[in-house]
Amino acid sequence: MTRTGIVVANLRRRKRRTLLTIMGVAIAMFLFITLRSVLTTLSDSGEVGSENRLIVSNKTGFTFTLPMAYATRLAATAGVSGVSWSQWFGGVYIEPRNFFAQFAIDPATYLALYPEIVIPEDQKQAFINEQTAALVGRGLAERFGWQLGQTINLQGTIFRPGEDWPFTIRAIYESGRGGFPDNTMYLHYAYLEQAFGGEFGEAGSFVLGIEDPAQAAAIAAAIDDSYENSAASTKTQTEGAYNLGFVGLYGNIGFFLNTIGMAVVFAILLVAANTMAMSARERIPEIAVLKTVGFTDRAVFAIVLGEAFAMAILGAGLGLAGALVVFNLGEFNFFGFIPGLAVAGRTILLMAGITLILTLASGLVPARAAGRLNVVEALRHVA
Repeated sequence: MTRTGIVVANLRRRKRRTLLTIMGVAIAMFLFITLRSVLTTLSDSGEVGSENRLIVSNKTGFTFTLPMAYATRLAATAGVSGVSWSQWFGGVYIEPRNFFAQFAIDPATYLALYPEIVIPEDQKQAFINEQTAALVGRGLAERFGWQLGQTINLQGTIFRPGEDWPFTIRAIYESGRGGFPDNTMYLHYAYLEQAFGGEFGEAGSFVLGIEDPAQAAAIAAAIDDSYENSAASTKTQTEGAYNLGFVGLYGNIGFFLNTIGMAVVFAILLVAANTMAMSARERIPEIAVLKTVGFTDRAVFAIVLGEAFAMAILGAGLGLAGALVVFNLGEFNFFGFIPGLAVAGRTILLMAGITLILTLASGLVPARAAGRLNVVEALRHVA
């Protein structure tokens, strides 16, 4: 019998224990991959941003607004090619758990700065020309089953709390850039102004198109300096830096997820090591017989380590396959809370490294003990 045959036979000896060990590794790997994928997706989403755009927000914090009067002065800043603005709306669709991002924008200027928002021209014009119209991402439309022409109601929380705001879906956009979210709703800023009798006059942030990305730092400094002593001072930064600031609102999520991930890996290690140790102890007589019939210490070492590798690779493979089906093929994104959630290549490489460590950590000790086993002492166990 070949070494591979012996490994297969040994794994089939205690089928239930082998299966439970493999499934334990698979579940733990699936959880680890999920945690890492959430972390990498959040990190990548924070880095999505055009080099040709700057975001101007209130220096005090993103929950504070800026006067709309700033728009004219920002447009006149050297190096700025376009200006638009947005305001968080924060309405509730049916119930609070149906959370999704909603921004009131000036459609013509905002869409001109965001080529990532890909819309059929007829739908784009329909959205621009109707003040109560809504533009929604494909992912958001699929999440709730919305169709073009459908009227939906959002219950106000920040603006006219408790009252219904009706919107008609006139356009559905596709994401034209990897990582750009397709789970956002855009509405007319003018709709807000109309609700306040045209006296709202505030913007959550301004977005600036710039002519030369190399001048971004200089333009940002010039803007912030000009508003330093105003009632609402500004914080101007690249779009990527602005997005990363939102990721930071999750707190030290990286440390939290990595800690849980390492705990999961440690649990896998304990399970696999215990299984291999039990298996090696049970087969002391058989290992002695193998050595007696001519198997070298190295061959026995390879057989025992091969069993650990087989269980680790099968478990890790099942866990990875499950994660790829759920996130990459099934596009599950925790009901829209983590758009673009997918298993990245670097996560797969990390999992491969952990699988190798798992194999060595769980199999080296019993394999070394089996390889160094004294045949005379071991044969005493043979009845």
